[in-house]
Amino acid sequence: MKKTVTPVEQAVAGRNSRGDVVRVSVEVNASSDMTWVVLTDPIPGGATIPGGGLGRDSQIATTGERKSGTAWPAFEERSFEAFRGYYEYVPKGVFKIEYTLRLNNVGDFALPPTRVEALYAPEMFGETPNARVKVEAGR
Repeated sequence: MKKTVTPVEQAVAGRNSRGDVVRVSVEVNASSDMTWVVLTDPIPGGATIPGGGLGRDSQIATTGERKSGTAWPAFEERSFEAFRGYYEYVPKGVFKIEYTLRLNNVGDFALPPTRVEALYAPEMFGETPNARVKVEAGR
């Protein structure tokens, strides 16, 4: 599994500031075919994931999101704690999913690892540690 965070809108180049928008990309290399797989990627406290359809949600910020590979999510959960993608079937090989994240709170955040696992075969999983996320007042 490989995770990449790319700035979309940044107040100060090279630093995360309150109000910045980033694009998170997670690439998974499945070692075998699996059914009912969930990908869980935690987000910093107070951050929001646009695209859930709420009243003040930004559709413009999510326009560049891409999915690739042979696995497509049956459902996406964009909660206040993590992004989750649920897959009914994941064939052997590589798939990639992207989502947009708005950083709303200042702080230094330590996140749990990003994890992908087969729901009915818990011995089939993968995880990758997340680096600390520092968000400054900036603007």
